[in-house]
Amino acid sequence: MQIKATSLDFTPMHERMGFYVEQNILSCCATLVMQGQDVIDYKTFGYMDLETKAPLRSDAIYRMYSSTKLVTSVALMMLYDEGLFALDDPLAKYLPQFADLSILKPDAQTDKDVVPAKQLILIRHIMSHSAGLSYGFIEPDSIIDRAYVRAGLQVLTDFSLDLEEFCDRVARLPLAYEPGTNWRYSVATDVCARLVEVLSGQTFDEFLQQRIFAPLGMPDTGFWVPPEKTGRFITQYAPLDFLDPMKPGLVKADDPIHGQYNQRPAFLSGGGGLVSTVADYVKFLQMIVGGGERQGVRLLRASTLEEMRKNQLAPGVRVAFRMWTMPGTTFGLGFALKQIPQASEPASAQDEYHWGGMAGTHSWMAPNAGITGFCLTQRMPGFWHPFSHEFKAHAYAIAGQQ
Repeated sequence: MQIKATSLDFTPMHERMGFYVEQNILSCCATLVMQGQDVIDYKTFGYMDLETKAPLRSDAIYRMYSSTKLVTSVALMMLYDEGLFALDDPLAKYLPQFADLSILKPDAQTDKDVVPAKQLILIRHIMSHSAGLSYGFIEPDSIIDRAYVRAGLQVLTDFSLDLEEFCDRVARLPLAYEPGTNWRYSVATDVCARLVEVLSGQTFDEFLQQRIFAPLGMPDTGFWVPPEKTGRFITQYAPLDFLDPMKPGLVKADDPIHGQYNQRPAFLSGGGGLVSTVADYVKFLQMIVGGGERQGVRLLRASTLEEMRKNQLAPGVRVAFRMWTMPGTTFGLGFALKQIPQASEPASAQDEYHWGGMAGTHSWMAPNAGITGFCLTQRMPGFWHPFSHEFKAHAYAIAGQQ
């Protein structure tokens, strides 16, 4: 990876990221900062595996989890550029199982307490998590999430459904609200992956390989890790205390050799299935900040990326999680959008767009500051962890336009 020399001193950031590994809060960490499309800092910390103490490799393979969603969103919008659908097309036009939907009543006691939906799910809803779908783990005590679990839709586990079967099951469940009226993190991007298959006539992994990974030069990105690459696959860990993100102590959560990534999965999760490397994924990010183009390879029109960065939510609706706070954040077509910087953030953080994965792979693009940040670890959960906030604060302070 080519790193452009600058006079900027990233030592304070490196020291702080190293602290998380030294304290056994993270097993590893990698950080990267770009100005425009130029990488100006890249550093690795920690280990491939805590037992062997093998140093973290620069070509290490990471479980990307929900960082996959950005790739899937780009894939679908490539087909939009080809005129194969409109954002206000009903989803049921292409996936007819989503034609007749029901919605949970406000006072529902079970997932059978429903009324017919008044609105159809539009494609812009499915791309912005405003369709009324859910996950089975975000609010595990909710009626809707319990219904997803009973239907066998636990996407964090290894299961044998393909995307078509998955969508069939999702469509049989009630919606959490009328499409387009609220925001709820969900399996919507997995539905987008199926839409890519239907519109393109290819399997989802074939489309990604031929249309994104090969053109950008991303040889280590895919849905599984072949045997010849398992030595580069990082061991994943979980904290001893899930409620205290800064408490030292880690336990193994997924084994590189015997885990679920050792063969091509039946479920090609557009919401969380990819593995990748820093070198691969940064090429994808360079394409994004380059207005859809990297080194002469164009995947998207610049105007399409601008559309993806526009708020798609109803007036007054914001991104909200029970376990994380994202004040002033709305959602576009695949990206979270920072409408209002927090008090601790510079004014140049406004209009930042971002997303990340559950094990701590997080990328953000800040057009007003002229920088992009990418930090990675393999800690479950690791998204919205203090290490990523500190990384961002240092990146803005050192390289951003204040």
